[in-house]
Amino acid sequence: MMFRLSLLVAALSAFALTTTAFVPTSKNAIATRSSSDYLSNAMNQVRSSSTSSTSALKMAAGVDLKGKVAFIAGVGDSSGYGWAIAKALADAGCTIIVGTWPPVLKIFQSGLKKGSFDEDAVLSDGSKMVIEKVYPLDAVFDTPDDIPDEIKNNKRYAGLEGYSIAEVAEAVKKDYGKIDFLVHSLANGPEVTKPLLETTRKGYLAASSASAYSFVSLVQKFGPIMNEGGSALSLTYIASEKVIPGYGGGMSSAKAQLESDTRTLAFEAGRQYGIRVNTISAGPLKSRAASAIGKEPGKKTFIEYAVDYSKANAPLAQDLYSDDVGASGLFLCSPMSRTVTGVTLYVDNGLHAMGMALDSAAMARE
Repeated sequence: MMFRLSLLVAALSAFALTTTAFVPTSKNAIATRSSSDYLSNAMNQVRSSSTSSTSALKMAAGVDLKGKVAFIAGVGDSSGYGWAIAKALADAGCTIIVGTWPPVLKIFQSGLKKGSFDEDAVLSDGSKMVIEKVYPLDAVFDTPDDIPDEIKNNKRYAGLEGYSIAEVAEAVKKDYGKIDFLVHSLANGPEVTKPLLETTRKGYLAASSASAYSFVSLVQKFGPIMNEGGSALSLTYIASEKVIPGYGGGMSSAKAQLESDTRTLAFEAGRQYGIRVNTISAGPLKSRAASAIGKEPGKKTFIEYAVDYSKANAPLAQDLYSDDVGASGLFLCSPMSRTVTGVTLYVDNGLHAMGMALDSAAMARE
């Protein structure tokens, strides 16, 4: 049981790290593979299970977001929840702009240009989502003064500038004036595989910075350029409130921070900017980064264990698709939830409600 929980944790951590503040394990893979190999392999790995048909998007039929603008922070491919939320908003007519982690920016832009993500961009009417603009964004830096020379001189950041949160907010203001929706699809825990008792201060604070404070900073910088009635949204995980052995490195603490900050920001940003602030606690998804974790011949990957665990134990024994989370994100951004703020919405087939594992040997009955 402990082994399977650890696998579940590692997988859920991995899919949460498919964004701007990328987990170090995956950086090496990106650095050593060509863009074409990276894209084709990643898309083949996850397309069959991470997205569903456009049926989940049909709930947008009664929602009209034409004229609205959404900034999605943490989109670097088409397999994660950030992409799914962007697609759901686009299906309702919203203009989509995104922030992408600098080291994967060129790969992502190349994929968009080549049509590598077209199959996952199909909307309910058969058209394709258009990402109007892609901004380089590293959400662990609030202002340009925070960026150390080692990052500025890193070849993976070569030729790029204006990627701190404050600079991106200013660029978006210049390009679009005001926006309506802000989506935080970011997380990173460099020591996530370490138990909390072995986690360093540096690793703990890094997890908090990338996974929790980044949302605070985004709301700080983007709040002033958001229209009243707008919505800010983030993604969290159940380890914020329940002990999940193996989910280490300070990530459970970071997720708890994120949820607590969501409630405080709901009050402060609600009063100051007239916007709503919520978070989605999502279940396991076979995303790109998660699919690469624990990939050994003849063995299940971490995410495969996580998906199997969820289907065996959740109240709803069914697959969770990224479009399911996208539809929930649409709801939290739309006028349908105009009085909903400070909420953690579980989109996990009810797994969060379970207190015991049904497939545990201890539950076997003679």
